[in-house]
Amino acid sequence: MAVPVLMPDRPEIRLTEYESVLLEHIQLTRRDVERLGALQARKRLRLDQVAAGWRLTADATVGVLTLDRVRLVIEPKFAIPGEQLMNWLAYALDVPTPLETTARRWTTGSEGYADLVAAALLEQCEQLVREGLRRDYVRRQHLDTVLRGRLDITAQVSRRYGQLDHLHTRTFDREAEIWDNRVLSAALEVAQRYLANSELARRLHVLAEAFPPAPTRGAALHALDRIQYTRLNSRYRPAHTWARLLLRGGGFTDLLTDHGSTADGLLLAMPALWEAVVRRLAIEAAAPFGGNPVTAGSTPVTVHGDLGNASTFRPDVLLEFPGPASVARTLLPLDAKYKRYDRHGVSAADVHQLVTYCAGYTARGEQRAVIIHPAPGGHTQRVLHVDGTQGILGTLHVLGIDTHVSPQHGALWARSEIRWPQTDDIYPPVVRQGRPGLLRRLL
Repeated sequence: MAVPVLMPDRPEIRLTEYESVLLEHIQLTRRDVERLGALQARKRLRLDQVAAGWRLTADATVGVLTLDRVRLVIEPKFAIPGEQLMNWLAYALDVPTPLETTARRWTTGSEGYADLVAAALLEQCEQLVREGLRRDYVRRQHLDTVLRGRLDITAQVSRRYGQLDHLHTRTFDREAEIWDNRVLSAALEVAQRYLANSELARRLHVLAEAFPPAPTRGAALHALDRIQYTRLNSRYRPAHTWARLLLRGGGFTDLLTDHGSTADGLLLAMPALWEAVVRRLAIEAAAPFGGNPVTAGSTPVTVHGDLGNASTFRPDVLLEFPGPASVARTLLPLDAKYKRYDRHGVSAADVHQLVTYCAGYTARGEQRAVIIHPAPGGHTQRVLHVDGTQGILGTLHVLGIDTHVSPQHGALWARSEIRWPQTDDIYPPVVRQGRPGLLRRLL
């Protein structure tokens, strides 16, 4: 099998989030326009035809997209610096962060995010090969000259007409050709198509030969959705997480789909990444105080009577805390905002949204909600008080998480800065002794 050949003659066009670039007519084929149009329909970028060609404007999306004649590289602009992106992505996916040596090896060049994800998959797959690939029982049918396994009498009679020179048999042996391994082969093959680093592509190609192949990319994705993890295959979970990211071409929202034709690339929706980060961060920060996530969809705020279907309001995270004796539970809604609220005020639309959460999920006297946004310059916090003629409508706690530090550090800071419901009753003794002033403070 030949080593995949990269295309150095394909020009690379680099831009950042929300930045625009002008492409000549000759740089985009008709198929490229269809692909970009599919992404525009999902509000991931914008493509406008102008006199000089095409104007491409990136949205809150980062990654690489290899088209027929150009290679687009979209880099993070403000929220999460490139050297920290893999740490926050691994935190959101709840998988081990790639080793520092691996990350450093692939950040020395200009390849960026796409090559880092491929390197993370490479690291996990190499570890599986070193430990030995998992084997499981696989049913197979054979035509052989000796009897091995069970004789398939129906096939023997209908196909051999009683002849015994060859035997149709069925076996049930432990083999490595199972979907746990096949999906990784498919991901390793896909990752090679858009890499700019030839050495990384070569290592992926060599490693892919150690895994049994998958018939198609779609079959591998279907198998990933059906895999159940037990103590026998739990070690495969990190590798499968990176594989799913690569096979879907874009992580949390399956960004790269264009109704049948595919482009080679890996695009990540930054708002979706931030929502996943906030979801895990909030759960970890609330756990010491008895907080547990609940499904907001089970009790959404619903609007009835309008034209069309009823609309609903659901926070990104809804935490439940033990209430006092007279109240069964206390709820705290949190929402992730991928905006620079450390530099400008909270928009009226977001204030209205959070006040709706206060009215729909919290009890009178406890109308509180939390906004969590990225703040690259350092942790920030402030409080918005929304008042009406009948009193306080809601208290909005606006927390900025410093994305230049580790996400675990951000979770610890949020734990100390938020006034959790019923804090005086449910703080564990260890927590109360730690930072009582901060823990009891109302932002």
